[in-house]
Amino acid sequence: MREGAQRAGRTGAPAIRIIDLTKDYGATRAVDGLRLQVDPGEIMGFLGPNGAGKSTTIRILLDLIRPTAGTAEVLGHDCQADGVTARELAGYLPGDLRLYESWTGAEIVRFVASLRRSPVPVSEVAELVARLDLDLSRRSGEYSKGNRQKLGLLLALAHRPEVLILDEPTSGLDPIRQRTVWELLRERAQDGAAVLLSSHVMSEVETVCDRVAILRRGRLLRTGTIQELLGMTPARLSITFEGARPELENVEGVSALTTNGQSLNLAFVGDPNDLIRRLAASRVASITVRPPRLDDVVLQLYEQENLA
Repeated sequence: MREGAQRAGRTGAPAIRIIDLTKDYGATRAVDGLRLQVDPGEIMGFLGPNGAGKSTTIRILLDLIRPTAGTAEVLGHDCQADGVTARELAGYLPGDLRLYESWTGAEIVRFVASLRRSPVPVSEVAELVARLDLDLSRRSGEYSKGNRQKLGLLLALAHRPEVLILDEPTSGLDPIRQRTVWELLRERAQDGAAVLLSSHVMSEVETVCDRVAILRRGRLLRTGTIQELLGMTPARLSITFEGARPELENVEGVSALTTNGQSLNLAFVGDPNDLIRRLAASRVASITVRPPRLDDVVLQLYEQENLA
C-alpha cells in the first residue's frame, strides 16, 4: 500500500472483499472457494495462467455473471444484490475492449460519461488525453491497438473511481506509455483508490504492485507482498575461482550446486553471511548473481501444485 493512502474507503469497508467465491460451469469449477481482500490505496496483482479463474472472478465483481456460491463486494456493496452501486464505484478495463468503430474517441467518451450518474470532470479527461497522448478526434476504427488501449484506460480512469479493475492494462502500449500508466496507477493508489490488476507481464507486476494473489485452477495458491514472494525463491549464482574451489555443499541455503572446472553454479536463499565467509577464504575471479524474479516464484508454485 502506498504511503499516505487510507486503508478504508468512504464506507470504512475493504475496497474488494471476496468470500468463499465459487463458480461452476456445469461439471467444470472455474473458481473454487476463493477468499481475497484488496484495501483502499493498494495495488494488487491478480496472477494465474489462462483458465485460472481470473476473468470469471472479475466478471462476478462486475455482476456480468452470477456465482454458484459465496459473495463478492466492492466497498461494502454486494456485487449482485447492489450491483449498480458497486459498478458505479469501479472503473473497468476489459482485456478484449470493444468500441463503436464508426464513432470518434470524443463521441465514445461523451456517451460513456452520459451513462454515469455523476458528472465526469472535463479537466480529468483533458489531463488523461494529454498524458496518454491520445487523439480523440479520430474514429476508433482507425485506432491502432495502442490507441484503443489508451481510450479504454481513459474510460476506466476519467470518473476517478475508488476501485479500478484492469485486465492487461498496458497491452499494446509502447514503453513510454507503459510507464505513464504505471505512474497513473501509483497516483490513484496514493489518493486512496484500490487497483486489481490482472497481468501476464511479471516485470510489470513487480514494478507497480504492492501485493499479488496467485491463482491456479480456480484456487488461491498464495498471496503476499512482492518482497515476501521473492524471498521464497533462490537467487542464482555463478562463481569462478582462481585456484582451489571452496566446499559449499554444507552451507545452509545452497542448493542445485554444480561444478565446471574452476566455476561453481548454485542456487541460494536465506542469510548470506555463512556463504560470504566461505567465499572470502578463496580467491574469486568473478561472480554473477541473478536475483529471484516473480516469474520464478510463480513457476515454483505451479510445480509444487502439480506435485501435490
